[in-house]
Amino acid sequence: MASTSAEPITKPLTIAVLNDKSSVFSDAGGVGSVAAAQLAIDDAGGKVRGQPVVLLAPDHQNKTDIGVSLARNLYDQQGVSAIFDIGNSAISLGVQELARERGKIVVHVGSATADVFGKACAPTGAMWLYDTYSLAQGMAKSIVRQGGDTWFFITADYAFGHAMQAEVAKIVTASGGKVVGAVRHPVGTMDFSSFLLQAKSSGAKIIALANASGDTVTSIKQAREFQIGEDDQKLAVLIFYLTSVHALGPEAMQGVQYLTGYYWDRDDASRAFGTRFAAKHGGKMPTQAQAGVYSAVRHYLRAAEAANDSDGLTVMRKMKEMPVDDFFAPGARLRADGRLMNDMFLVQAKAPKEVKTGWDLLTVKARIKAEDIMRPIADGGCPHLDPLPKN
Repeated sequence: MASTSAEPITKPLTIAVLNDKSSVFSDAGGVGSVAAAQLAIDDAGGKVRGQPVVLLAPDHQNKTDIGVSLARNLYDQQGVSAIFDIGNSAISLGVQELARERGKIVVHVGSATADVFGKACAPTGAMWLYDTYSLAQGMAKSIVRQGGDTWFFITADYAFGHAMQAEVAKIVTASGGKVVGAVRHPVGTMDFSSFLLQAKSSGAKIIALANASGDTVTSIKQAREFQIGEDDQKLAVLIFYLTSVHALGPEAMQGVQYLTGYYWDRDDASRAFGTRFAAKHGGKMPTQAQAGVYSAVRHYLRAAEAANDSDGLTVMRKMKEMPVDDFFAPGARLRADGRLMNDMFLVQAKAPKEVKTGWDLLTVKARIKAEDIMRPIADGGCPHLDPLPKN
């Protein structure tokens, strides 16, 4: 672990949003995350301790080697103090290692691996939005509590799908629900008909899609051909974004449930940010990842201002000391292992007749408290806990 050394802010502070801007995850984060980061900088007056904040925004193209190489260059050659977003778990783990070695800050927003605050933790690393553990906990517990007590899984046949099904099934059972069946599909298949018909005939109240990206979109589209999700059966997806709901449309999405850290129409503060963001981003409302990037950058800048320091460990300690003060996670604290204790929300896609405007797409069904779904520090196996923070 790099030791702290006083580095008063006497020159421009350079930060970066490193994510996918040209590939499969670009709609979820991409240039929208850059716009969100710029809004956070604007809200800080564009400066920290009188010095301008410079924002860089390289594209890792969703490729691990490119992402890690870019991060190394940002830290070593371009003087970047903090990297935000990433949105790819493999790249996040690589950047985390670089940040740990250099004593630099990295805040993971769109990435999901819980290892970044577990066995791969760093004293200067933070996890800001969701993670695999909290998604499983929050989805399963809240849906069972809402009456969805019988489940059938349509699972992608590779490590992620197997692990996610196992984790969610365990929680469903522990919460008093029952898994009535499961089927596995090849990654990238274009025909989900047999899997969907098995799920429908099971009679399960919840059909859980333990897959990702294009597989999730394809399975949702084809589910509608069999009227799945329009009656008592509901579709539940584990990682999803408002942009995908908008792209698929309310006819295909109606009744689908997922967990999100932000929805633009949840309250006045969320709406205010959504309106500002849309004005900067072609009328599009922010995804949960884009809202999370705003929050992470804003909190970092507040901490750097308060600490009058650009040293990574010093600023991260200040970030852990100060509560978050924004619409995204008001009053939330960053734990010693780097996990933000942010609440999540169970949302359900509206039926076409319920939609009033183009982005009026979701209903918030339940708020899930962070303490009910976040993995305890003691269970994470973080070997690099910073002993200073007490919260």
